[in-house]
Amino acid sequence: MWSNFYEEGGWGMYPTSVFGFLLLGVAMLIALRPERRFFPAALCLAGMTLGSGALGCSMGLVNTFAYIHKVQPVEQLAIIAAGSSESLNNVVLALIVFVLSALVAGVGAARVALNGGPSKSA
Repeated sequence: MWSNFYEEGGWGMYPTSVFGFLLLGVAMLIALRPERRFFPAALCLAGMTLGSGALGCSMGLVNTFAYIHKVQPVEQLAIIAAGSSESLNNVVLALIVFVLSALVAGVGAARVALNGGPSKSA
């Protein structure tokens, strides 16, 4: 599964990666400097990461079902299963990066809780 994860996921893996790694970077900023000004960026990037993962998956499924009629009926179920599995790699990547980012940002949340509140930087 992991040896050709990106290749199977298709083009949707690239925007998901870009948004996801930007999200991870902002989560690291939040962990190091939990300032309110970073939270809107984190929320926006989280939505973009999950959205691009869902869009990549959807486009993969659309392509799978658009061309399934060109496959022999005996092989159609196997092709649908393979296409669906490959398409879901986009969602898997988005969720992996999202969860990692949430864990990293959680360090910042713990620091805020222990120190009595976030800094007031604008």
